Amino acid sequence: MPVITIQTTVQKSMPLVWEAWTQPDHICNWNFASDDWCCPGATNNLLPGGTFNYRMEATDGSAGFDFEGTYVEVEPHKLIRYTIGDGRLVDIRFEDGPGGITVTESFETEDVNSAELQRQGWQAILDNFKKVCGNIAMK
Repeated sequence: MPVITIQTTVQKSMPLVWEAWTQPDHICNWNFASDDWCCPGATNNLLPGGTFNYRMEATDGSAGFDFEGTYVEVEPHKLIRYTIGDGRLVDIRFEDGPGGITVTESFETEDVNSAELQRQGWQAILDNFKKVCGNIAMK
């Protein structure tokens, strides 16, 4: 199965980036690709064998779906690996560097949408994550 890799760099600390990526109250603020979508709810049991569910909906109520999966591997501040509902593997790496924290996400493609559309959608969500991180203060 083909794999797409996307990435962004966030100029925040590793603890803040990790918190923003993994805490449901933060996930709801960034887990959508455009302003006409939202994430009204998220649950996250971040441990191997644990599950997550992020509800994604059009803001006008015309469409929605659950993005859900099961964690395969979790190394805090380094790696999250999970399978989504259809069995595809997703790998997320967090690397601390001179420009900030680089988040690299690799995912197996599905066969409904074109690879380019998938890349654009996932990258838009990652870009939204970066934007939202800029407004988060640590708890």
